[in-house]
Amino acid sequence: MKYFITGATGFIGGKLARRLVKEGHTINALVRDPAKATDLKELGINVFKGDITDKSSLSEPMAGVDGVYHVAAWYKVGVKDKSMAYSINVNGTRNVLEVMKEGGIKKGVYTSTLAVNSDTRGKIVNENYRYDGKHLSEYDRTKWLAHHEVALPMMKEGLPLVVVMPGLVYGPGDTSAAGETFKRYLQGKLPVLPTQTAYNWAHVDDIVEGHILAMEKGRAGEAYMIGGPVHELTEAMMMAEEITGVKAPRLHLSPAMMKASAGLMGFLEKFLPIPDLFSGEMLRATAGVTYIGDSSKARRELGYDPRPLKEGLSETLGLLKLELGIK
Repeated sequence: MKYFITGATGFIGGKLARRLVKEGHTINALVRDPAKATDLKELGINVFKGDITDKSSLSEPMAGVDGVYHVAAWYKVGVKDKSMAYSINVNGTRNVLEVMKEGGIKKGVYTSTLAVNSDTRGKIVNENYRYDGKHLSEYDRTKWLAHHEVALPMMKEGLPLVVVMPGLVYGPGDTSAAGETFKRYLQGKLPVLPTQTAYNWAHVDDIVEGHILAMEKGRAGEAYMIGGPVHELTEAMMMAEEITGVKAPRLHLSPAMMKASAGLMGFLEKFLPIPDLFSGEMLRATAGVTYIGDSSKARRELGYDPRPLKEGLSETLGLLKLELGIK
């Protein structure tokens, strides 16, 4: 099969592209800077210079493909410059899906996120849940718009698209806030943890598998939550301590304290350089929130079967310790 992939230089998209080419598929990858994709070229992946915000750059790499994986996204929480969030997450998604429709491509998989549901307040929701309140971050807000105002309406009009909704994705090579949190933990630079904050923890290889299963078995017009097991962040860090022997933070802040801290940091960051991990937006987005969903539909229809968190963390933290030179 021949597939078009966006986000192939990123965390999920990169591993997905490598998995597919290893399985013998032909891959066309759209990248903004081909110089940063030499490793993809060496694997035999066809690299095309372009940007999802530039619709004209999509026509050539999407011509004649059997399927589309739209993985690329602006995924940043706590940064000051949010100017590209809407352009990439909303307009970029619209561009990819419109070219898919215009080209008559048989099937596509779009990477949404459980974050479109914002804080579920402890409730494990399913694909029928719709959140219409105020979002905790610009990432959540723009992914919500892409999901509900771009992808779903086009699916209702007949676009043969499948939506996958990952939870928190972790694993080797993660450069997101989750990866930075584990890095700081191993270095002894993580002072506190929020209480009650919970996620569906999914190893990146399981998320890649979920994407492939969605393309092979997913029903066009449907969304599938592909999260992993639900654990609070404090629980995950205690698992990490059991695995590595590195002590997890014992200072835990309540949601009320986190929200108060978010307000203070939101004020201070106007005048001082505050690390993204401790910005007002980041603290607000982790203040006892639960980004959790039910993956039973994906398990039932796709055969999705994510690994236990402790198993995935053992590999991830072991490799991260080697990378950081920690014994």
